[in-house]
Amino acid sequence: MDGTGRAAVAELVATFAFVLVAAGAATTAGFGLDLTGVALASGLALAAMVSVAARRSGGMVNPAVAVGLWIAGRLSGPRAAVLVLAQILGAVAAGYLLRYVVPGTAFDVAAGGTPALASGVASGKGIVVEAAATFVLVFAWFGTLADPRGPPSRAAGLTVGLVLAAGIMAFGPYTGAAANPARWFGPALASGVWSDWFVWVVGPLAGGVIAAALYAAAFLRGVEPDTP
Repeated sequence: MDGTGRAAVAELVATFAFVLVAAGAATTAGFGLDLTGVALASGLALAAMVSVAARRSGGMVNPAVAVGLWIAGRLSGPRAAVLVLAQILGAVAAGYLLRYVVPGTAFDVAAGGTPALASGVASGKGIVVEAAATFVLVFAWFGTLADPRGPPSRAAGLTVGLVLAAGIMAFGPYTGAAANPARWFGPALASGVWSDWFVWVVGPLAGGVIAAALYAAAFLRGVEPDTP
């Protein structure tokens, strides 16, 4: 298996584990897990998976990161496409595993952990919320994993995970603060819930691209980055 193949396996498994825990935590809200619990479960899962995959694939675990790297010229188009596909497949596998193991009523009530807009939040505002949350997440990812002056890759995952946890605590009640198209897509496919789907595609991709372009232009000029 070549380098791209190994990186794809790492991204598939890491995204599978992250979505399994994050969406699984969201489905347990009816059993008493509050927003803080969901945020911590999601953030810790992301921190662990980014750290595990960092030396094998870059530890992206998010299509918005892969697309941002490509737009910033730090990742080739074909490699980015393979890694995004692997992330999506991992998320889908997690969504269907949750559908199998979670009691039917609990799964249906929570739509399998699929993010949703809160009542009174328009789709346009939802896109802005997701874009902002993803911007902060991807900016942190670049500062800790793409920038060779950042912390060691095995410790960088904690920073990224904490940023996600904080984002969920701040914005989770409005959009779920997925900040990751794969986090939305896997549960959505498994549950069949597609309401306002573009919020969790357009928002994260826009936020990720802006963060990547800004960080690369401001801090990586003349610097050889640690790219996957």
